[in-house]
This record gives sequence, C-alpha cells and structure tokens, in this order.
Amino acid sequence: MGKLQDKVCIVTGAAAGIGRATALLFAQEGGKVIAVDKNPMDDLLEEAKECGTQYEIIQMKGDIGSPDTAKAMVKLAVDTYGQLDVAVNNAGVMDDNTAIADTSDEMMEQVLRVNTFGVMYCMREECKQYLAQGEDVGGVIVNTCSVGASHQTSGAAYVASKGAVLSLTRNTAFMYMDHHIRCNCVSPGGVVTDIPITMPPSDEFGFGRTSQLLNFSGELAMPEELADAILFLASDQSRYVNGVDLKCDGGWTCF
Repeated sequence: MGKLQDKVCIVTGAAAGIGRATALLFAQEGGKVIAVDKNPMDDLLEEAKECGTQYEIIQMKGDIGSPDTAKAMVKLAVDTYGQLDVAVNNAGVMDDNTAIADTSDEMMEQVLRVNTFGVMYCMREECKQYLAQGEDVGGVIVNTCSVGASHQTSGAAYVASKGAVLSLTRNTAFMYMDHHIRCNCVSPGGVVTDIPITMPPSDEFGFGRTSQLLNFSGELAMPEELADAILFLASDQSRYVNGVDLKCDGGWTCF
C-alpha cells in the first residue's frame, strides 16, 4: 500500500520540475493524479511508463492564472473519482530580480497573477470541495512557496507573491483547523529546474543585490527531493502538521 493509496490528488505545474516529480511520486504511492499545466505533459506519462510505474494520471491543460482553470480541475477530480483528497498548488513563475522602483506593471501583473491569484483561485475551489465533503473528511493542501517569502532571493514582484502564499497558507490552516482541512507549504531554495532557462533576463541592479545571497547557498536540490517533502505533508504521516512552512533549502537561509 502506498502512502497515498486511492487518494485523489491535484498537482499544478505538473509539466516540469517539482510538479512533474510530485505527480510521478504521488502516482507511485497509489494516488489518482490530476496533472494540470498550460504546457504539454506527454513526457510526464512517458517517464512514468519508463519507470514501470502503475500510475493513474489524468492530464488537464489549463492556465492557473485563470479562475476557470481552478474550477475545472476540481470538477474533473470530483466528476471522475467522486472526491478530492490532496491538492498541491505548485505552478509558479519567476521575475527578473528587479527592485520595486524599476518593476513594471507588466511584471507585477504577470507574477502575481500566477503566483498569488492563481494559488488563491485554486485554494478557494479546493476548500469549497473539502467543506462540501464534510467535517469528518476534509482534505489536504500543500502550496509551493519559496525561501523568497522571507529572504531576498529575487525581485520585488516574486518575493511579494510568495509572501502572500505564506500568509494565505497560515490563514487557511487556522480558519479550517476544525474542519479536517490541513494546509502547509514547502519553501524550496535552489532547485535544478528549467526556471533559469525560462525566466526573463535579470535586472543588473537587482541581481547585483540578490546574488550576494548565493555565497551562502549550497548544492542545488533535485526536484525529486522536493517531491519527497511534499509527499510527507500530503500524507497521513503529517496528520498533526498544519500551518507549517517547511524550508527545503539545504540550510541556505540559516545565516
């Protein structure tokens, strides 16, 4: 029996990086996974086949920055399996390290649309479903936050967006603690993903400031290591863990 045996799970940002690793691990642990991303996810299923995994993964294309996607992914889970047990709100984007004086309206809107409003849209629909399932059932939410919520690892837009996720995680844990709804987040440090490839070119001044923290960083984590932490928070092994920000940064932010 896997740690998520027969649990119905949603994972956003599942096409690559932490999201893909999490979707695969959840499937390996017996979860029924709704994998959500705006990008193609063919390689997700291919990788699962190559691993010989007895997986159950349904792909759903959608933009997390739209409230319609949040509604559709929860509806898909419930229409297909009759319930929702675990939601991992992982999808996110980076900024260009720009300090607030130079941050454009476009950068603010792009980053907060996905990282903050996208998470809020998803959590709103997830919590509605958990409440509808009854106080004795509830459900679990795990948000991908960032060490940037408390340390200056990125620009103004990104750290603001992740600071909001951290506050929302704690607020939700408090609000629904008597409804069997647990809400936690993981805060990665440096992770080997395709984000450095897809993020916009860094602002010279901003990166000059944030890059000073790189002197304290250690070895980059692999996405699978973050997926392990997410699995812990999603499973019954952490049934008494609620409102926690689990930093997964190799000690980077201990300074």
